[in-house]
Amino acid sequence: MNVTTNWNVVVNVLNSLDEPLLLTWDGIQHRKNCWQDGVLGTNCPIPQGWNWTYQFQVKDQIGSFFYFPSLGLQRAAGGYGGITVNNREVIAVPFGTPDGDITLFIGDWYIKGHKDLRKALDEGKDLGMPDGVLMNGKGPYRYNATLVPDGIDYETINVEPGKTYRFRVHNVGISTSLNFRIQNHNLLLAETEGTYTVQQNYTNLDIHLGQSYSFLVTMDQNASSDYYIVASARFVNESLWTRVTGVAILHYSNSKGKASGPLPDPPNDFYDKTFSMNQARSIRTNVSAGAARPNPQGSFRYGSINVTQVYVLRNMPPVTINGKRRTALNGISYSPPATPLRLADEFDKQGVYTLDFPTRPLDRPPRLGTSVINGTYKGFMEIIFQNNDTTVQTYHMDGYAFFVVGMDYGEWTEDSRGTYNKWDGVSRCTTQVFPGAWTAVLVSLDSAGFWNVRVENLDTWYLGQEVYLRVVNPEDNSNKTELPMPDNVLYCGLLEDKQKQQAPHGSQGSSSFTTYVGAMLLTCMMIFASIVIFP
Repeated sequence: MNVTTNWNVVVNVLNSLDEPLLLTWDGIQHRKNCWQDGVLGTNCPIPQGWNWTYQFQVKDQIGSFFYFPSLGLQRAAGGYGGITVNNREVIAVPFGTPDGDITLFIGDWYIKGHKDLRKALDEGKDLGMPDGVLMNGKGPYRYNATLVPDGIDYETINVEPGKTYRFRVHNVGISTSLNFRIQNHNLLLAETEGTYTVQQNYTNLDIHLGQSYSFLVTMDQNASSDYYIVASARFVNESLWTRVTGVAILHYSNSKGKASGPLPDPPNDFYDKTFSMNQARSIRTNVSAGAARPNPQGSFRYGSINVTQVYVLRNMPPVTINGKRRTALNGISYSPPATPLRLADEFDKQGVYTLDFPTRPLDRPPRLGTSVINGTYKGFMEIIFQNNDTTVQTYHMDGYAFFVVGMDYGEWTEDSRGTYNKWDGVSRCTTQVFPGAWTAVLVSLDSAGFWNVRVENLDTWYLGQEVYLRVVNPEDNSNKTELPMPDNVLYCGLLEDKQKQQAPHGSQGSSSFTTYVGAMLLTCMMIFASIVIFP
């Protein structure tokens, strides 16, 4: 999807799967319009054989994002795609126009399909080590005859010597942080999730689940051979996880031969747990550049705004609740109701959810619940994500971009605020939280609706590590601060009697799949038509 700031987008989705479907638009803020967010708190799933039309505006946004199916680990089978939101012509971009624009999806992958992965989680099992890493849905180049079988289809990026390309890299995987690098080439970081960054060169960068980055890469090598593009698993035993490595090829038009030899080394930080965190801290906002608007990104002085609400959200290792393996935030494992939260509010259906989500972790047994954070409209919220698990957790907030102001190891305390970056912290929608560490973000609650706050790790998300944030303007009954319910809304749960039947489209009970590396990738899960309407 290639659009420009403030355009209106219409997407018609035909669900040809044998199960319900929703698409979510990771990073698109849907200003005043959570009806289009595509998660269970705001939308009834699209039934098998039905179609549904999303209509939203990319209001006041630029940058690199992606969409994906949000239900039941379906993203593990594919169905994702890029969203590029270009600047309006009147806005100066803080770098020259690249000679090309390349989207690259990286992510860990299992031979088992998403239904089998779901079944394993339902049975209380871990997913275990992935079977590989895909790059644009393809397996690894045969860089090692022992580790990589012959005959695997791999991704090749064709480039011209001397030119500069913009690489938009998205980690669309299941549960693994990846280190991204291009052999012998610098990665000049330029943008992440809608914010132009201070431009700095990296030889490699850790990209965590759900994160998106834009790099400017100049083809300044002698092309004596092709070059490796690598995405390898992070924070694991590398000797055991060697095969969990994605390898694509960067091919100069004047290349003199195929890539060979060892892959470029990943970070050597086994005994230095601060390397990746310091790398993350180095990513900062370019405060002098304009983005969706001509005023500089630094003109919003977030560091001088008084905080009105504080939430410390703590996750722990999986726990047993009612005999089932679950994950939780502040001891509450989210249980999605049959009726979406926003619909329940619209029709005043009582008992669907509660507004009693604790502001801090409580000393009580974990439980299932549909407890919602009650946000203050136009308030300024501080959220501290405290990760007491043993693996990296990546948190995403729908509807907003937040300022990442601090991260460190240990338990967050009030004194931790003294370390906050109150000037040029990066504004984004997805942030990593290292094991045994915390990450603090600040967010201005200026968009009414119900907004999903979730972990992007598909296994822990599926097991309940999410919550919804309710933001309502109590003084508005005129649809000025939130758009009305769309005419084509789907009904379910307590409102299913309102739903009119829809004639099935195409073959029911069947799905289209494409096989890559012996895997089933869900590539034709829908008929996808994007119609862009100028405002």
